[in-house]
Amino acid sequence: MARSLGVAGASLRRWPARRWGVALLTAVGTYLVIAIPTDLIDTPFFSREVAPTVWSWPVLVVSAILAGLVTATYVAYPEGAAPKRAEGRLGMAGWVITFFAVGCPVCNKIVLLALGTTGAMQFFEPVQPYLAAASIVLLGWALHARLTRENSCRLPAPSPIQESSAHENIEPVR
Repeated sequence: MARSLGVAGASLRRWPARRWGVALLTAVGTYLVIAIPTDLIDTPFFSREVAPTVWSWPVLVVSAILAGLVTATYVAYPEGAAPKRAEGRLGMAGWVITFFAVGCPVCNKIVLLALGTTGAMQFFEPVQPYLAAASIVLLGWALHARLTRENSCRLPAPSPIQESSAHENIEPVR
């Protein structure tokens, strides 16, 4: 694990300014897109019935930074490190879960429709810290997977001669 974190850190140190710019812009955009509708940033357009928790701000900041870094890995990725669908899904899932984790439990229309006001406070609010942890884990895992993939070696495609000789050595199963 320590070796793979070292590989991921080495990849970050080699990033060009363009990637860091995308990471910064995406992190700020993510922060605003989540903070404004969840009313962590007070605006006249949204209101919040339940005060934000103490951990809402740190979770939002960490999630926004991770989302920015994950997004930046898709900018000019090295040959052989083409994005995999699963890694992109982990990052998107982490982003969406962050929205539910830091949002007001009784202001979220989806939660209200599913659980009602009492259910939102009794069942959804206690789950929010776990959603926050899950969002950070998913975003962190997606970033780790993308960064370590960038440093992996591509295997050359086997030549037709190697491929045919490999099949000759396989015995049929009886």
